[in-house]
Amino acid sequence: MSVSERLPDTEPGAVAPIGEVRQPKRVLLVWDAPNLDMGLGAILGGRPTAAYRPRFDALGRWLLTRTAELSGTSGVRLEPEATVFTNIAQGSADVVRPWVEALRNVGFAVFAKPKVDEDSDVDDDMLAHIALRAREGGLAGIMVASADGQAFRQPLEDIAATGVPVQVLGFREHASWAVASEILEFIDLEDIVGVFREPLPRVSLDSLPDEGAWLQPFRPLSALLLGRQGVQ
Repeated sequence: MSVSERLPDTEPGAVAPIGEVRQPKRVLLVWDAPNLDMGLGAILGGRPTAAYRPRFDALGRWLLTRTAELSGTSGVRLEPEATVFTNIAQGSADVVRPWVEALRNVGFAVFAKPKVDEDSDVDDDMLAHIALRAREGGLAGIMVASADGQAFRQPLEDIAATGVPVQVLGFREHASWAVASEILEFIDLEDIVGVFREPLPRVSLDSLPDEGAWLQPFRPLSALLLGRQGVQ
C-alpha cells in the first residue's frame, strides 16, 4: 500500500469522528542522513570539515519560516516537525553521540537504527513516519532531504497529487529525478541561507573547467568486500 493510499480525509472543515483525537496538521521535514552524507562526501571528496557540515539550526529556522508561510495561506494552526533518520554502525556510538545530542538540542527528533548489514537502511522507517503523520492529522507540507529517487519519487509524487506541497532538498548533482519533476519542487541545500558556512567545492558535468576535474567515488572500494561478506 502506498503512502497516498493511507492519507486521511483532510477536506477543509472536516470533523474528526467522536472519540478520535485529531492532531494538528504537520509541516514535516525528513532528513535522510545516510544518503545525504554520501552525497556530501562525493562533492567534497572525503569527510566534511566543520566548514562544510550542514547547520541544522539554519535548517530549523527555514522550516519555521516555511510553516509560517503555509499557516498564513491555510488559515489553520500548523505544527512544524523536524526529523533526522540515521544508521549507527557497530562501535560508532561514542563518535555519533555528540552529533545526535546537538540535533536534539536544536529541536530535531532523531530516529537511530543499528547498521547491521548493507541492507539496514532507514528508507522504510522514513516512509512509515510520513504515513503515520498523514493518518494522525494530515500533512500541510512535507520536505524530504534525500537523493534516493528509488525510495521516495513515487510516494512523494503520490502525496503531491493530493494537493500537499512537496519539496525535495538535496544536491542537484545527485537528484535529477526531483530537479526534472513537474510535480515536485526541488531546493538545493546550498540555496537555503546559512546551511553551509562556506561554498561547497562543487563540480558539475555541465560546467567542467577546461583543465578537467576529478569526480570522487561515492563509497570506498572496500565496500565491495563488505557486500560480498553479507551475501555469503
